[in-house]
Amino acid sequence: MPLTLAAPVHSELIIKKSRFIGCVQPMADRAGAQKVVAALWAQHPGARHVCWALLAGGQSAAVDDGEPSGTAGRPMLDVLRHQDLEGVLATVVRYFGGVKLGAGGLVRAYTDAVAQALLQAEKVPIVRLATLRCMVPYALEGLLRRELDAAGATLLTVAHGQAVTLCFSLPEDSAAALRARLAEAGQGRIEWIEEAGAPPAP
Repeated sequence: MPLTLAAPVHSELIIKKSRFIGCVQPMADRAGAQKVVAALWAQHPGARHVCWALLAGGQSAAVDDGEPSGTAGRPMLDVLRHQDLEGVLATVVRYFGGVKLGAGGLVRAYTDAVAQALLQAEKVPIVRLATLRCMVPYALEGLLRRELDAAGATLLTVAHGQAVTLCFSLPEDSAAALRARLAEAGQGRIEWIEEAGAPPAP
């Protein structure tokens, strides 16, 4: 099961007078990653490089930011891959200390900065959520809310019209069991609203 991180964690290394400030954090997409990188430049205007790697499915990226090609972003991405992570951004801010490290030294430095941060990070399983919508008579609203609470579902929206329309999310692997229980409790009076483009109900 892929893992992500519970919260951002930092590391700091000094190698031949260069300072490497690493950070690993949960991140869903490239737009969010680019905002973090822009914020790091604002916090560290004297830095020479802000290299980063994002492991997030089709949004993944590896950026050397002026370091020799393949010495920063790709090694950082490899560290994330080896730990079976998903939805994680690694950044390393480098302050140049005047001594060149060479390609091998750079790969080691960027790899270590990410690996050190990951050692302290709390890894948590990625829980894929299913979003379901249904319509129920007013008389069943209380019952439905109790069932959702018991199943640990998160109620997203409720609309009161001719009937009550509820939208909620819960872990994908619990969705089929909850639907079956609600079908029984509601005696066929719960109408499921399928989202356009959603897979058919189990």
